[in-house]
Amino acid sequence: MRTPFVAGNWKMNKTIAEARELVSTMAPQLNALTGVERVLCPPFVALNEVSSLLKGTGLGLGAQNMHWEEKGAFTGEVSPAMVKELCGYVILGHSERRAYFGETDETVNRKLLAAQKFDLTPIVCVGETLEQYGSNRTREVVSSQTLLGLKGISPEFAPRIVVAYEPVWAIGTGKASSGANAQSVQGGVIRPALAELFGADAAQAIRILYGGSVTASNAAEFFSQPDIDGALVGGASLKVDEFVGIVTQAKSEKGV
Repeated sequence: MRTPFVAGNWKMNKTIAEARELVSTMAPQLNALTGVERVLCPPFVALNEVSSLLKGTGLGLGAQNMHWEEKGAFTGEVSPAMVKELCGYVILGHSERRAYFGETDETVNRKLLAAQKFDLTPIVCVGETLEQYGSNRTREVVSSQTLLGLKGISPEFAPRIVVAYEPVWAIGTGKASSGANAQSVQGGVIRPALAELFGADAAQAIRILYGGSVTASNAAEFFSQPDIDGALVGGASLKVDEFVGIVTQAKSEKGV
């Protein structure tokens, strides 16, 4: 059985003081929800503070991005070695990184190989745009992103990977995909691509999350699907009741 996984991507929100306040309120409630892997991903500047607050809890900490090089003349970037000092997880290839900062399947793959080298659990994002969705290219796009992004990863490391299916047209729009539609992509496109890369057994061990306008009120619809193992949560992860509610639904629907 795959352990349910819920991560909160705070994006470019919360100062250090605001992060301290949010985590101090949220962490005790999340810590009680055992059986679900729970990860908070604040901005880089708040990682050290949040790391201190999470010590002794069952909650994980993740970065929202990283460079693939260990060090060097890359002004403004953060290396995997730096991330590893504070975090066990890292989000890679988010659609906003692809859309606004020129990330490609090739750069996502480089970052994923660096995560493997530095023993970080990657949350790798894939998903189609509204235009691609409208032209019935979802299968083509998502399969290609999965195959190219995860190319060269060792079968031994593969079960550590977490894949997040985030249809771009659903992110931050309030227009979530349906549970059935997300299941058709996650179970019918992503998991077969993972099997092509790593074999059927490893593919079954890899967790696949849904992301895109997930809330406490619609989470159960997604978590009731067999190939949706949790969620990568954006805006709702900034609200204590919402994020705790989503984790509660994961625990309930997955029977842990």
